[in-house]
Amino acid sequence: MTSTSHPVFNENTESLDVAEAFAARIHEKTILITGVNLGGIGFATAKAFASQSPSHLIIAGRNPSRLQESIDALKAHFPSVDYRALKLDLSSQKAVREAAAEVLSWNDVPTIDIIMNNAAVMNIPELTLTEDGLETQFATNHIGHFLFTCLVMPKLVKAAQSSAKGDTRIINVTSLSPTMASMRWSDINYEKINKTLPVEEQPDYATHKRWGAIDPENKSYLPLEGYNQGKVANVLFGIGINKRLYDKFGILSLAVHPGIIRTELSRYASSETREAIEEFFKKGLIQAKTLGAGAATSLVAATDPALGLPVVTKDGKENYGAYLIDCQISDNARASSVSSSEAEKLWALSETLVKERFAW
Repeated sequence: MTSTSHPVFNENTESLDVAEAFAARIHEKTILITGVNLGGIGFATAKAFASQSPSHLIIAGRNPSRLQESIDALKAHFPSVDYRALKLDLSSQKAVREAAAEVLSWNDVPTIDIIMNNAAVMNIPELTLTEDGLETQFATNHIGHFLFTCLVMPKLVKAAQSSAKGDTRIINVTSLSPTMASMRWSDINYEKINKTLPVEEQPDYATHKRWGAIDPENKSYLPLEGYNQGKVANVLFGIGINKRLYDKFGILSLAVHPGIIRTELSRYASSETREAIEEFFKKGLIQAKTLGAGAATSLVAATDPALGLPVVTKDGKENYGAYLIDCQISDNARASSVSSSEAEKLWALSETLVKERFAW
């Protein structure tokens, strides 16, 4: 199906309410969430899941003390859940492999029912490469999640074998980027001036100017474009997963825009960008959601039984149903951001960048 079964869910819906509506689909499940800290939507997501007694809740992030802080706060509300902290630095492929190996070694956690790829970095002011030689935002927001998810896939496959088709899910938390950006295939590390790129790969200059960029046409790296690349990839990654794993195992992947929430996500942003964002709020151009409302679309995507494989083409765009906004399916993504052929290009590129091919 391609519509949510609770049309009352909207931009104001709170994640705890979604969890309550689909309690049976959370109870005694094993759920893994990346990017959890007290001030973010990852924590609000974890809290909503914890409210309905999952058997295991795996909380992943870079900073062990912040993970423990989150677990302590969750235990105060929901003490009966088995919480696991997982140190996961998505910007390092070596660290990702170590974290995945740890998860695979947990014999008392034989299956994973839901992975919530929630972690992200945003608006890193200067072009920064990781130890693997990749632009940091793309490496963290997409490649790290791609590699980690593929490595722990045996536990999802095992969960899917004893579940109804589509109940085992991989949810990628994206943004509005799929509505405004396309993949920069010819220049993933920002070595070329933007105006020299193929027209379809050039950034939306007007948007970047609104975000405080000066003369973006003659720059190569733009902080927001670095973010956009990983976030478009989040949607395409899900489409690639569905092609490989839905018919074979019943594993479903969807991508969600959580909305605008005041979190630490833009902590790296330049002063110009932060000023531009504040101006958006002052003028009423954007409205901030609560943390709970920000997590609600993730909960819908992870638990609503009415959501299924996105195969419909609508208004010339493929994979209608792959992208959700405000707890409902959205057709606002660019055609290239929900394209099956673009998803295949991304899968091939991702395997090349992690130097591993995956087959299940």
